[in-house]
Amino acid sequence: MTSGTAERPAGERRRWVRDAFDGIARRYDLLNTLLSGGAHHLWKRRALRASGLDRGGVALDACCGTGDLVIAAARAVGPGGRAIGLDFAPAMLEVARARVGAARRAAYGPVSLICADAEALPIRDAAVDAVTIAFGLRNVADPARALREFARVLRPGGRLVVLEFGRPQSRWLRAAYDAYSRSVIPRLGGWLSGRRDAYQYLHDSIRQWPEPEALAAWIRAAGLDDVEYQRLTGGIAVVHVAARRA
Repeated sequence: MTSGTAERPAGERRRWVRDAFDGIARRYDLLNTLLSGGAHHLWKRRALRASGLDRGGVALDACCGTGDLVIAAARAVGPGGRAIGLDFAPAMLEVARARVGAARRAAYGPVSLICADAEALPIRDAAVDAVTIAFGLRNVADPARALREFARVLRPGGRLVVLEFGRPQSRWLRAAYDAYSRSVIPRLGGWLSGRRDAYQYLHDSIRQWPEPEALAAWIRAAGLDDVEYQRLTGGIAVVHVAARRA
């Protein structure tokens, strides 16, 4: 995180992150595709498969951004199911609503989009079959509390899928990715979006995220069992899968 954001109090930093994501909402998907070479689409497909959603199920996608994963979840559960997308950046949800409307040609279940914080879900206990959060846990104010909320809203046996950036396993890939995220992500992303500070934040938050083993321990501490994780693309991304205790 840049010194400008690191010095802000927690509440002010929270507002800054929200406003930064609001500012890049309409170009967010294009930027992600360009900066990841399209790999984030593959990673999210893997996360959706790991959620184990069946037809007629209820899915929650936290920090849903512009809605690509929540729309995919709605297609997975079909007309008899329901998908809920939650984000704390209002402009992201505006883009998601437009995308949901444009995708209505496909047969999928109803989609609810909610502006709220992941640390205080406006959802009753044991209400959903799967919770996904893709590259968003590091942006919530209290990740441990958010994980407890995910455990609370899951039905017994329901799955939590956390997709996050990892630390590449091989030394050469780690060095290459570090150089890429240090230079290309802030410069190209900042130039295209007009918010270099937001993409500098993205680089720095990736570098500060804990190892997969540490995140798995947080998930267990939240009350979820059978935590497994798999490194994707040489460890650049890691997908964690956990189940709520029966």
